[in-house]
Formats: sequence, structure tokens, C-alpha cells
Amino acid sequence: MSLKSIVGQLKEIRDGIGSMSRRAGGSDGRAGHGRAGSRHSWPGLWAEQPQRHGRGKEGPPPPQQHQGRWANLPPELLLDVIQRVEASEATWPARRQVVACAHVCRSWREITKEVVKTLEECGRITFPISLKQPGPREQPVQCFVRRDRATSTYLLYLGLSPSLNVENDKLLLAARKVRRATRTSFVISLASDDFSHSSSTYVGKLKPNFLGTKFTIFDSQPPPDVVVLPNNKPSKRQSKQVSPRLPLGNYNVATVTYELTVLRNRGPRRMQCTMHSIPAQCIQEGGKAPTPTGTIHSLDEPVSTLPSTKGKEPAAEFSSTSLSADLSGPACTDEEPLVLKNKAPRWHEQLQCWCLNFRGRVTVASVKNFQLVASVDPSLNIPAAEQEKVILQFGKIGKDIFTMDYRYPLSAFQAFAICLTSFDTKPACE
Repeated sequence: MSLKSIVGQLKEIRDGIGSMSRRAGGSDGRAGHGRAGSRHSWPGLWAEQPQRHGRGKEGPPPPQQHQGRWANLPPELLLDVIQRVEASEATWPARRQVVACAHVCRSWREITKEVVKTLEECGRITFPISLKQPGPREQPVQCFVRRDRATSTYLLYLGLSPSLNVENDKLLLAARKVRRATRTSFVISLASDDFSHSSSTYVGKLKPNFLGTKFTIFDSQPPPDVVVLPNNKPSKRQSKQVSPRLPLGNYNVATVTYELTVLRNRGPRRMQCTMHSIPAQCIQEGGKAPTPTGTIHSLDEPVSTLPSTKGKEPAAEFSSTSLSADLSGPACTDEEPLVLKNKAPRWHEQLQCWCLNFRGRVTVASVKNFQLVASVDPSLNIPAAEQEKVILQFGKIGKDIFTMDYRYPLSAFQAFAICLTSFDTKPACE
């Protein structure tokens, strides 16, 4: 049997399981998220998943005969099949077939977890958990941001620039600006049409101060290998979709500050990013940034609502779930946190403007354009070439279209949140 026929039958299995789940009539509130957005948004990967067997009458588990012959494949043959699919489908939307392999059954899921490496190792975004993993070290991940002024939404797509066929653009993250009486905030989600804090697609948020000089980035999950300092303020929000076994809270992972402009000069903005969850030593040779390695199941399937056991600590599991506690204290590492600063531009006499070398990725002059490099202590003995390496760059290429390129040690979520700070009003900085 050829590889193409195997992939074709995998798609038939996935469609069959989805139609069977819809006929069962069970719903956990997640089906349909993101259907109005991009065809290749994250919720589209789980919208057709079978219902999991949990507490109460949620329906019986799906019959095994739909996947029996595939579940009984020899492990050696199964490993070879998934390796071939992973190697051949390197870009989206074709990479959906790798996700389909993880959805066949438990044995396929375990093999897929072994085959698909982290984003730092393979440079390919496959599952939603890749959005929380550091980018590759050598080549940046190239993305673009589309702004919708009417709805105050910002969509992050994977790719060099918008394609002619919008359906082929892979939606990574979406954000919406929420205006309140005294300030604004940004809610970040996996879906372009669901920004509820109690939704399973909720990823994090960005909160500025009144002057627009300081922004705090909150993650929906605790970063790996760090200590979180809570502020002991209970939240009034309670999710109806989240298991009580999961640790819930907003985790302060980064702070972005803009320099206060007293004389209101027309120069470029000056910003500094303190990454509380990333140690500065990670950019040294042989250094390692915190990398979440949660299971595929915790991101692509509903969480079963099991009662918690008295006297036991809640089980921590990396999942894209909502939050019901506000742990706004910074997530601290044992070492000094990584600090990023914007690369100083040079003044071009002929053009009469400030210039940076974006290597062709930015074509329109804008105060929002910036490049971030590491600001490290000299005692760390980090080579000058490493300190000059651009970790994140953001710039305008057209009306409401911007490019965003990021690399190790930032993740897509962290980079996107930092770029969102450029869109907020900064009366004290301009």
C-alpha cells in the first residue's frame, strides 16, 4: 500500500469518527470554535474528535471496530508509516495529516509523540503545544499579522506573507483588544471567534498600565521549571469546562516597558522586555530554555471532569484551558531573567529617517517597527555575535499587514504578545 493511500484512509477514519461523534449528540461546548475563522485554525483539529468517557452520562466511548485494524499494526511498521508522513508533509495545510495520525488511536498517538520533535529541534509547528515551545536556534519562524480595525482583532498566521488563497493560511493565534473605562487589554486565543476567558481556546492575555508604558504578559499555564509567586487574589471567574484537577491561574511570564518620553521627540520607541520565565544563561552555548512537553491529548481533546481526591495535590497538566485564579506574581527562575532590548536604529541622512536592516521583511516605515536583541551581563561571557542576533523582529509591509519573525528562546505566544504592545495607545511615549 502506497503512502498516499495510507494517508487517504487516515482521512476517511478521521471523518468517520467525527460524523459518528456528531450523531451521538454529545457536546462539551468546544465543537464549532473557530469555524468562522481560518480553515486551518487550531480548533479545526479537534472539532471532529470523539467524546471522551468521563463522569456522568456523556455517552459511551466510540466503538473500537472503526480503528481496530489500524491499532493492531506492528510497532515497527507503524513507526515507519508515521515517520514517512512526518517527513513528507513538512508545511501546512498538508501537515494536517501528521495531526490525523495522532487522532487514530492511542498506539498511533504514542508513536506520533515520539516521531514529532520539539519546535527547537525540528523547526516545524505541528500541534498547539508548539506555540509555547522556544523557536529554532538557526532560522527564525516567519509569520505575519493581519489587523482588523473594525473588530479590533489581530490574527497571527504562519508564512512569509498572506497568500492569494486565504484558506491556505495557517492561523496560529488570535487576539482581541478589549476596551474598558480606564484601560485596554488584549485577550489571546487559539480561535479567531472565541475570546472568552472560560473557553478551552484561551491562551493568555496582555494588560497595560494607564500610560501605556508597561505591559504584563500572562500565560494560561505555569511555565515549566519555574516558581510562580501568587498574589493571593481569588478570581470570580469559574470555568464550567475545566477539570478541578488542573491548576488554574494567570501566570506573569514577561513584562514589557517603554521608555517615558518627556520632551516628546519624534525618535523611535525604546522598549525593554524582561522574560521572567526564561533564564539569561539559556542563550549561552549549550544553554536550554524551558520547554513544555505536555501530551498531545491535553491540547487536542476535551479534559474529562473527574472529581478531585481529598488530601492530594492537584495534578498539573499542560493544557489550553481557561483560568479561575489570578497568579499575577512573576514566574521566577533560579537565575537572572533574560532581558531583551530594541536594537538601536541609525539615522539615514538621505532618507531623513531612522533605519534598521530587516533583510527585506519590512517595507513600510512605521513607529511600530522594531528588532529585539539580548541585553546580557558581561559576566556571562556571551559572544558578541550572539548578543547581536535578532531574536524578534516586527514591522509593517502594507495596510494592516505586519511581519513577525522570532527565534529561540522565545515562543510564538511570547513573541505575539510582545508585538501586540505596539498596537496599544502610548500617550506618554509619543
